[in-house]
Amino acid sequence: MTYVDMVFPAFLFVMGVSIPLAVERRVSAGESYGRIWLHNLGRSLSLVVLGLFIANAPQLDRDRAGVSVACWAILGFVGIALLWGRHYSHPANPWLHRSMKLTGMLILAGLFVVFRRVTPGGQVAWLDFSDWEILGLLGWAYLLVSSLYLLLKHSLAALTASLVLLCVLNAASTLGWLGSLRLLPPYAQPFEAGLSSITMAGLIAYLIIIEGKIGRDFRVKVLWAVGYALILFAAAWLLTPLGISKLRDTPAWCLYCAAANTLVLLFLHWITDIRSAITRADFFKMVGTNELLAYILAYVAYLNPTLFRLTANGTEGWYGACAHFFLQLRFSQ
Repeated sequence: MTYVDMVFPAFLFVMGVSIPLAVERRVSAGESYGRIWLHNLGRSLSLVVLGLFIANAPQLDRDRAGVSVACWAILGFVGIALLWGRHYSHPANPWLHRSMKLTGMLILAGLFVVFRRVTPGGQVAWLDFSDWEILGLLGWAYLLVSSLYLLLKHSLAALTASLVLLCVLNAASTLGWLGSLRLLPPYAQPFEAGLSSITMAGLIAYLIIIEGKIGRDFRVKVLWAVGYALILFAAAWLLTPLGISKLRDTPAWCLYCAAANTLVLLFLHWITDIRSAITRADFFKMVGTNELLAYILAYVAYLNPTLFRLTANGTEGWYGACAHFFLQLRFSQ
């Protein structure tokens, strides 16, 4: 198991924690809920595009596309950096920021236009939409949970009911009761109830621990947060007969991950907000500034075999983890 596999549920959980923060910031700036939803839609589809890019790159046929996999991938990552990267242009040249984003968009559009692959049956085809990759899965989960949050107007009871419904749907899918949905085209079945349940669990944990939806006293928060985590653990234990598998997103795996992350969030809240021991520490600022960069670094190496040891599999070892860590620190400054 790579470190990406281990932190994947944490990505989902933290994404749920971030949704109320992002929504409230935009509401306070005067944006309507409709405009906020459109913004969330754009962010989600951006992750889906990135996921499709990463998933399809190894399938590129050089003879038909006219470009090698390594070249196509490197140009793609340049386009991603220009389009979605953080740019700090001089105020006197505001056009530079827009020009960089437009250039990135044109690079990605051109790469997708020339993309060609050969199917197992020997036919020439375009992009394969059957695999969104991890980033695409994150995007669909973000869109579903953020939409539910906007629709249910911060109601903790309604959001909890949504979490239960997502777990039920995940259990039904694991049992094979929703197999008919797999007959639909890939683009018509994007949502993963299991992964979305982790994101929704993170959102609820935020409302309990950070926002203090039930009570603002820290002791009350601890009681409710621990009780919430125990309920998630108990539900996971009851659903263990369905299996504990990340690859199949089984209910037990999702609920165990959500429960563990709830306790981690409670601990971090105590450290940073209650004890104020490491609040706003520069070290943690740097690590969190460019999380997307840290994620795609493995694929830059994986799609360019000349980079010794720094492959997607190489992140299992200490050298891969250290390379990601120090490169992220370097680009975050």
